Amino acid sequence: MFGITDLTTYIIGTILIVLLPGPNSIYVMTIASRYGIKAGYISAFGVYTGDMILIILTALGAASLLHAFPWLFILLKVIGAAYLSYLGIKLLLASYKTWTATAAPEQLLQKQESLEQLHPFRTALTISILNPKAILFYLSFFVQFVDPAYPYPALTFTALAIVLQIISMSYLTVLIFSGAKLASYFSNRLKLTACCVASVGLLFCGFGLKLATSSL
Repeated sequence: MFGITDLTTYIIGTILIVLLPGPNSIYVMTIASRYGIKAGYISAFGVYTGDMILIILTALGAASLLHAFPWLFILLKVIGAAYLSYLGIKLLLASYKTWTATAAPEQLLQKQESLEQLHPFRTALTISILNPKAILFYLSFFVQFVDPAYPYPALTFTALAIVLQIISMSYLTVLIFSGAKLASYFSNRLKLTACCVASVGLLFCGFGLKLATSSL
């Protein structure tokens, strides 16, 4: 169908890949737990938009460009690693403020960075597009399920991308509602909240380090 050689295997593989923890999914869940379901979906659409941009770039030959100009890959991964580390450090600082807070939880929440200042859509979009490894992944993964004899490969690529985004958005929806449920649990437990935020911050620093040390 649409030049896809093995749709069932593709769906299973995509689900397994989407379930792997990464900066995008963890960011969406963190935003949902701190600011609610609406904010979670705003960040999720940032991820969705970023992934679509990367998929389109992959179809247009961005992977070949990265291979042809290794310095471009290095530049993108360094910028992406720095940005992930920056987000991690911000979360660590927020964790410290929460840990040392003496105000009531309601007052602390009022002092949180506002949603407008946080820019969840833009941040999630930036996390997505500053990952050159994703372009290489899309190319290597998609090509396994494209029938070379099919006369319309662009249609095949589009169908694979749509399936990927449906699965991704379904998973992010689960994370958003899970994060919103956790928010009520953590609202009066500042020390525990601080520990969780610090853990996410360390994860983002780890993602940055992993990206910085990756290779083509």
